[in-house]
Amino acid sequence: MNTVSLVIIDDHTLFRTGLYELLTGRDLNVVGMTGSTDEALGLVEQHKPDVVLLDLRMGEVGGLEVLEQIHQQNPEQRVVILTTSIEKGDVLKALKLGAVGYLLKDMDPDHLVELLKRAKQGETVVAQEFTGLLARAAVVKDEPKAGNAYNLTPREMDILKHIARGESNKHIASELGIVDGTVKLHVRAVLKKLGVQTRVQAALLAVSERLCEDDGH
Repeated sequence: MNTVSLVIIDDHTLFRTGLYELLTGRDLNVVGMTGSTDEALGLVEQHKPDVVLLDLRMGEVGGLEVLEQIHQQNPEQRVVILTTSIEKGDVLKALKLGAVGYLLKDMDPDHLVELLKRAKQGETVVAQEFTGLLARAAVVKDEPKAGNAYNLTPREMDILKHIARGESNKHIASELGIVDGTVKLHVRAVLKKLGVQTRVQAALLAVSERLCEDDGH
């Protein structure tokens, strides 16, 4: 059974309660919830859920700060931001801090459940509104390409360039003339060498450090 255990951190009682009813009604396992940032870390440590659903706007202590604290406590904990903010800066900050998802509160409930299941399986899940964000950010203009400080092979550099464009393994395999399984192995090696956990973090690092240059394709 592909159930997902969840902790909900949101300071709006009505929304938190409604989300609980929505998720448990779709056979997800909400093991804890709180509106208090003071209680959040203890709750996550106690239950060690598959996914933490975290609001971005949390009053005196912001969701991004809570995200940092959670990952200081447990770097492997999967955290998905669930918010009303459509600011691109918020998306990028959350993903740079290690969130494995950035979803919006007005999304379809069944789609939310599906994405949470995918987040549990290790995917990075981003609201449809932001799917093109990395591809647009990955265009490098008038800046020299940085040296390969991460000892990536030429093939791994190719893979990273495609990751930075937000392309799927299937699309990368087609572009490079290799099989999906080989792409997965290369992606795993790239993430390890870059010292990141997700494809989105790898893409952001590639952009910020100019590891990939736009070749016009």
